Amino acid sequence: MVFSNNDDGLINKKLPKELLLRIFSFLDIVTLCRCAQISKAWNILALDGSNWQRIDLFNFQTDVEGRVVENISKRCGGFLRKLSLRGCIGVGDSSLKTFAQNCRNIEHLNLNGCTKITDSDGCRNLEYLNLSWCDQITKEGIEALVRGCRGLKALLLRGCTQLEDEALKHIQHHCHELVSLNLQSCSRITDEGVVQLCRGCHRLQALCLSGCSNLTDASLTALGLNCPRLQILEAARCSHLTDAGFTLLARNCHELEKMDLEECVLITDSTLIQLSIHCPKLQALSLSHCELITDEGILHLSSSTCGHERLRVLELDNCLLVTDASLEHLENCRGLERLELYDCQQVTRAGIKRMRAQLPHVKVHAYFAPVTPPPAVAGSGHRLCRCCVIL
Repeated sequence: MVFSNNDDGLINKKLPKELLLRIFSFLDIVTLCRCAQISKAWNILALDGSNWQRIDLFNFQTDVEGRVVENISKRCGGFLRKLSLRGCIGVGDSSLKTFAQNCRNIEHLNLNGCTKITDSDGCRNLEYLNLSWCDQITKEGIEALVRGCRGLKALLLRGCTQLEDEALKHIQHHCHELVSLNLQSCSRITDEGVVQLCRGCHRLQALCLSGCSNLTDASLTALGLNCPRLQILEAARCSHLTDAGFTLLARNCHELEKMDLEECVLITDSTLIQLSIHCPKLQALSLSHCELITDEGILHLSSSTCGHERLRVLELDNCLLVTDASLEHLENCRGLERLELYDCQQVTRAGIKRMRAQLPHVKVHAYFAPVTPPPAVAGSGHRLCRCCVIL
């Protein structure tokens, strides 16, 4: 690199190094790199570790190789607090090992989509780690990680398809500060692992189990008995969960604010009744494809404290027993902002229009089949599209 002879420039003479360094701290990565090429003095300032406490390399993911991460770790050392390598598929274990040795103060590390990462150790001050879709991670890697990262508060393991119950047992033993855990599509996880997890992680506030299709009410029971601070539960496509499990959960977890129960096909209005009684803080609820839900359940929900005061989002896609009567009940939900009604075949345009007259701010998404065409069109062999209505 050839620098211009600007070290004696007026700005360098007038402003002290500390002030220039402060100015540089507001620049993004690209600008810092450009400034580093101006002069030797600016190169030192721009590459000072204090300017590199938070680094997001997502925009450069195709160009980032392991050596880049190693160089960053060596230069930033103890300054680096937050690093996102999301999508950087060229980064592997050896680079992460160097990184872990040099950046002991890291608190937030995003490795989402870094598919070369396998099992590795951690950093003792780490609080947030995203390993989503790193499908080479196994229980051995999780064990090594949590032994060294006992202060983890958020751990994202979406799509880590090799993980089994043993991994959750290691988390239970070592991560008592854990607040948020995402296990979406970790399809090998069973009740045994969730039960163990809950026994050691009583501070859990957010848990995603969507796509963990082996789970039963035993997991909900464990959550209800051990995790009273739970605010967010995502259990989409957990088709074995029933009213009994959600009843126990609702009666013990009064802080629930968001629930995704899409395709929990066994639940009925009984679950909604329990939520309406025991969960006054509920703000967002997805019941899509829960085909046993009826107008009665919506009545209880909309008449409750959460319905009157808190409910903002309600998803009822493919709830085939829901009719315009539910829309009348939902007029009580003055804070409702979004309502999903795709393929609710007993809901009509007129019913939506009447509800929106009372709640003009609410966004309603619905599908309506087009009018039956004349026989000549019907026999033409063309497939008819459904009409999407966003009101």
